[in-house]
Amino acid sequence: MIKAAKKWLTIKITSGILIPFMVWFIINLVGLLNANNSQSIFFLENISSKIVFTLFIIFSSIFYTLTITEVFEDYISNFKLKNAANRLLVFFSIIVTLLLTFFLFRI
Repeated sequence: MIKAAKKWLTIKITSGILIPFMVWFIINLVGLLNANNSQSIFFLENISSKIVFTLFIIFSSIFYTLTITEVFEDYISNFKLKNAANRLLVFFSIIVTLLLTFFLFRI
């Protein structure tokens, strides 16, 4: 399969996977707005919430990284600059995802 087709298919699959995660996140976020401190801490300490939220972070990171690389492909004509921007984006995406996951499981 062509690299561009794989990227396009991965973007479509992750966007489809993100829909139920977004629904879960919005429902829980609305529930946390009226919660007191102990209820919020209980939600964040719950292992199933941590796992689902981690999966949400990973899939959203993949989706947004691939989407922004497409923007780089369309609007940056200099190959070296485009390559550097893509590499930096992937690097920072991995670092931010790992840090968010680490801090989530530290709660």
